[in-house]
Amino acid sequence: MNRCLRSALLLACLSPATAFAQDGPSFSFFAGRDLSVNGDVHEGAISPIADLGPLNPALAGVSAELRIQSRSYDDIYGKANSFGVEMSWPMAQGEAFGQLRSTRAGDGEVQVGGAYVPALSTTLPVYGRFGSYDSVALEAGYRHYFGSGKVRPYVAGRIGTTKVDGIDATFTIPDAGITLSDVPFFDGGWMLSGGADLGVAWAVGEKATLGLEVGVRHHGDISDDDSALSGLGLASINDTGARTSYPLNLRFQMRF
Repeated sequence: MNRCLRSALLLACLSPATAFAQDGPSFSFFAGRDLSVNGDVHEGAISPIADLGPLNPALAGVSAELRIQSRSYDDIYGKANSFGVEMSWPMAQGEAFGQLRSTRAGDGEVQVGGAYVPALSTTLPVYGRFGSYDSVALEAGYRHYFGSGKVRPYVAGRIGTTKVDGIDATFTIPDAGITLSDVPFFDGGWMLSGGADLGVAWAVGEKATLGLEVGVRHHGDISDDDSALSGLGLASINDTGARTSYPLNLRFQMRF
């Protein structure tokens, strides 16, 4: 989010009460789906394992090289669903709003790389199953409407904070009989978030509006947990987690 947008949002949030119109606040419910998601859940790395015995006693004395490749949110989770509530206050040509949004994507499994075993001159596939992605965002912003008819296009900007729950992962090498269950991967926590929207609102009654919008959302890297990964030489793969999504939302607004 650029400096101009941040300044505009700050001015909107700090505007005095006299700037609000006499109409009361409105309440909205919305739901949608991320059209696509950019960003990596984990990065790539290569780590030699001198002895697979601690992971599978039958492989004592056998060495391997873990070759992990980066995997994106789309690779692991696909699309996410979101829903939430909003309270807004009318202003000249628009409205200031505060929003609570929940986003969720179920568990995801994908091949994350391979384990090269020199003794066999082959690479065994390595799979990772990652726990669900769950987040809650608290954001404030300003929505500017164009025109005054029953159908009004609008643009909006927002900034706030997002809390992402911790995520564990289970890694398996089926051909070697190796399973590492519930490996701590992300601690989760709060991070700065923001975005923008482009939409259109239809007045479906004197005090009811239906809106359809497409936007962009971004949050930064997620706090990682290397307590188990460092022993495998893979502490660097979760030094990421930044996520950018492009949601499509349907919003129903009631004014009282």
